[in-house]
Amino acid sequence: MKAKKKQPVNKAAQKKAQREQQEKRMKRAIWITGACIVVLFVLVLIFKPSSSAKEDFDYSALPVKGNPNAPVKIVEMGDYKCPSCQYFTQEIAPQIQKDYIDSGKVALYFMNYLIISPETDSNYAALAAESVLHQNKDEFWKYYEAIYRNQGDENTEWATPDFLVDLAKKENIKVDYDKLRKDIDEKTYQKEIDSQNEKARSLNVMSTPTLFINGEKASDKASMDYTELKPLIDKKLAEQNTK
Repeated sequence: MKAKKKQPVNKAAQKKAQREQQEKRMKRAIWITGACIVVLFVLVLIFKPSSSAKEDFDYSALPVKGNPNAPVKIVEMGDYKCPSCQYFTQEIAPQIQKDYIDSGKVALYFMNYLIISPETDSNYAALAAESVLHQNKDEFWKYYEAIYRNQGDENTEWATPDFLVDLAKKENIKVDYDKLRKDIDEKTYQKEIDSQNEKARSLNVMSTPTLFINGEKASDKASMDYTELKPLIDKKLAEQNTK
């Protein structure tokens, strides 16, 4: 049997075929990569957390200073034993009131967040303030300011039930003082305070005072520096005016 003659290899054709195969593979890889990028971009747009994510608050359950229908709502999370909260109350809040609250542009709300002595007098102070709020909401802010004005050292237990009731009497807070004492002793509004604390923890709030402006957390610096806070309030007002 005669052996079949080997055909000569056409190297040019072979190289051409190899190039075509490489080009096809490259085009396929580019197409797949492009498709993946498009899909990834779409997923990012869908699932990326908004940098201006807003938190919902039950404003109706909180004490409010100013018009509840104000376009900008500020929630202060505070502890009556916190010296920084005292600074906010005495130095920052009056400027907010003068520039925005009195003209109906901003409403200021307060929410308890106990971090100094949550088992003792931070809690007693919160219980007392909640009792005043529930007895006579118009007297809340007067009592709130009185507690901060008479704030003791954060390392000592000063906000005792006796102190808090005596302070209400001294400041002529218009409530039933026996009921005030009972509400503190029996922890009448403990569930409300616990719920507010849980809300703050769920938002990863690490310090007091912490402010939320129309549901958005302000920086820690803004809570203590009015020159940092004012532009944030103005921005929120401008956003409301464009709606």
